[in-house]
Amino acid sequence: MKPSTVKYLSKKIMEAGEIPLIWGHFGVGKTDIAREIASETGRELIILIISQMEPGDLRGLPARGSDRTVFLKPDWWPDEDNVLIMIDEVNRAHRSIRNAIMQLLIDKRIHNHVLPEGAWIMGAANPPDEEYDQVDLITDPAFMSRFFHLELSPDVDDWVEWSTSNNVSPEIVSFIKEYPEYLSSDTIVSMRLNLRPSPRSWYKLANVLSLMSEEDIKNYGYVVSAAIVGSEAARTFLSFLENKVQLPDPKELLYEGKNLDKISKLSNEEKITLIFRINNFFESLQEEDMIAILNDQDQKTIADNLKKLSDLVPKDALFSVLRFLNEMIEKNKGLKRAFYDKLLEEIAITLGDSSWMEGI
Repeated sequence: MKPSTVKYLSKKIMEAGEIPLIWGHFGVGKTDIAREIASETGRELIILIISQMEPGDLRGLPARGSDRTVFLKPDWWPDEDNVLIMIDEVNRAHRSIRNAIMQLLIDKRIHNHVLPEGAWIMGAANPPDEEYDQVDLITDPAFMSRFFHLELSPDVDDWVEWSTSNNVSPEIVSFIKEYPEYLSSDTIVSMRLNLRPSPRSWYKLANVLSLMSEEDIKNYGYVVSAAIVGSEAARTFLSFLENKVQLPDPKELLYEGKNLDKISKLSNEEKITLIFRINNFFESLQEEDMIAILNDQDQKTIADNLKKLSDLVPKDALFSVLRFLNEMIEKNKGLKRAFYDKLLEEIAITLGDSSWMEGI
């Protein structure tokens, strides 16, 4: 995304009380965006370069109270609410430092010290490329789910507009206009993130969307959604908003064959989402549900309806159900393992084609 878009969305995200994390190569303006937002909103900017800090620098040092240990406020701690805290170089910080800021990200507090009500927080990081000094690759989903992840790439028009208000030499500006390819050699940001939806991420997304106009959602809805729930969930969500598509309920489809006629009208992305929901349904079954299915011979009905579904979705999509059931067999023991094994066997018999079972 170009800087003006990242700046606009970052403000919206922080107005909703959430936290943007800007990913971009060196020198593309991550800190400048924070400075501009702080200036435009009348906020003090506090930059925490956490790669250069120890846990005690973030948490404050312990001191002896009258009858207990207390922690002193760190020297950067704000007293006023008109503040923007930028957590910089997240990718360079050791895991112990990232752990130290978790309470700040979750509750906007550290120990007994609570941030002022209106304080904003944002983060910045370089992409996980080999050329950057990374202490370790950030893969902890609990940590990453605290942020809206925004990719920042240089944009010539944005830079020219910015340069005119920052006294950049006219010769430099003219050169970049003539040779825009020399503005930056790094234009692609590969974050290698595998963002997954969760109850928390949908709650955070709802907070931000509540402050966005219909025009904003039309222009930025996918970008904002993908930044917190991942691209697949974002595409389906935006498709739902645009078309109000109601996907079949997995239980009704598998037990009753209900709404099978609607599946052919779904997009490929919606069909894949339906398969994802079927897998979730199988995984969520409790032991009493499994006993009831086996006692009532409902596994045969489920297998019959999956066979009908096989004619309506891509073969790879339905194959993922078989592969998922096989994973459940390997993962579980006792009754659950026996149930998944019996269900997979029944489906294989019903499909009646050995090629379905190849590669599992």
